[in-house]
Amino acid sequence: MGTTVLLKWFVVLVDVCSKGKTIAVVVLDGWGEANPNEYNCIHIAETPTMDSLKKGAPEHWRLVRAHGKAVGLPTEDDMGNSEVGHNALGAGRIFAQGAKLVDLALESGKIFEGEGFNYIKESFVTGTLHLIGLLSDGGVHSRLDQVQLLLKGASERGLKRVRLHILTDGRDVLDGSSVAFVETLENDLAKLREKGVDAQIASGGGRMYVTMDRYENDWSVVKRGWDAQVLGEAPYKFKSALEAVKTLRAEPKANDQYLPPFVIVDESGKSVGPIVDGDAVVTFNFRADRMTMLAKALEYENFDKFDRVRFPKIRYAGMLEYDGELKLPRKYLVSPPEIERTSGEYLVKNGIRTFACSETVKFGHVTFFWNGNRSGYFDEKLEEYVEIPSDSGITFNEKPIMKAVEIAEKAREAILNGKFDQIRVNLPNGDMVGHTGDIEATIVACKAADKAVKDCSVDLPMLLFFCRFLAETGLVSVEHQMREMGLDVKALVETDKKAE
Repeated sequence: MGTTVLLKWFVVLVDVCSKGKTIAVVVLDGWGEANPNEYNCIHIAETPTMDSLKKGAPEHWRLVRAHGKAVGLPTEDDMGNSEVGHNALGAGRIFAQGAKLVDLALESGKIFEGEGFNYIKESFVTGTLHLIGLLSDGGVHSRLDQVQLLLKGASERGLKRVRLHILTDGRDVLDGSSVAFVETLENDLAKLREKGVDAQIASGGGRMYVTMDRYENDWSVVKRGWDAQVLGEAPYKFKSALEAVKTLRAEPKANDQYLPPFVIVDESGKSVGPIVDGDAVVTFNFRADRMTMLAKALEYENFDKFDRVRFPKIRYAGMLEYDGELKLPRKYLVSPPEIERTSGEYLVKNGIRTFACSETVKFGHVTFFWNGNRSGYFDEKLEEYVEIPSDSGITFNEKPIMKAVEIAEKAREAILNGKFDQIRVNLPNGDMVGHTGDIEATIVACKAADKAVKDCSVDLPMLLFFCRFLAETGLVSVEHQMREMGLDVKALVETDKKAE
């Protein structure tokens, strides 16, 4: 038995990784490679450290993918993110993530056996199930076939009343395709009604104007959705969703992405599906970034981003957990992947001493996500985790240096004190500042991250840098290249699908 356990965790240490030689794994969050132009903040910024690493050892500089199938997502069109990227880096293996995870749960039926589904199922007897999300087959944020399977499974498990709150796409799919999607969904709901389920579309609107804002850029987008979905109030009222979409699309310069909010009303003009006490709500997007704000509004009792008017007592679950750090939402239909035997666990089993550090916004990524969605230490005697509090009450572009200096100091100290064999840190500047869309601030952020690399590197026999989207590994690996696309927010040129 003892021999078997030892063999399971046995690792052959190559010379450069042998005990007594410190290795630094430095995550430059938001750093990547793209064509040089006036919007490429990494290209514009003075980054002598990274430049010297690339030019000094070009034979060790490798491009690797950190989106799509490379990190467990279904297709190469699926964008990577912090969580799946750090899961893959920490595990050193590929696990099903995002849409693929949902596909497997639906295929096996496990989605209907889990805690999340059983939680919302409690509302089936006397309440209504509300499904909110992007009506599309684009596969970037959601997929219609998953919604269809969810409806089918719920109807076979006691569902009596369901209302859908649809968001039209036109971004990941062709503009105008909303009509066909609504027709398909209406046909499915008609079949459910034949089986005795009260099934209707209750509200809708275009994804960029209703509900699906991100990074807390414009809460009024979420409020428009809230008013229609929860309060049953909107500037446009129709008898059917098909009528709504066709009529609104007939307006000059209409676009699926920006359709105004609408509600479906009965013969008396009353909304057919406001969310009320005792109901259940599922946000069926599998991608997190454009569902997180709504999730906060649905779940947080203390909420001040807009006047919700009323806060119904509901059973709410996301398709997935949208934010592992915030534990948001608390309930979800599909659990994060079960990841075991991560690199962190292998290291401690082989007596390798590890130090991990970042500031609050990315601390969980070099600990919790790196360790396979696992909280705490593997072995407290061999590990030390240090969290540096992030700035609060301001947007990141106001102080773009963030805590890069402090992180570098902690890393340098950990290297020089000789207590650790591996140093693992995350420098969040490129990602967090880049998401603000502030070009000048992002340039400062890139410069700060580059300097932090120099400050924490000392004289190591091997220096690794990792991140998540388009990545460089060997000597350098990077997260997603949005910061190289520095103007993506202002110019509406998103890299939602790929970073290439």
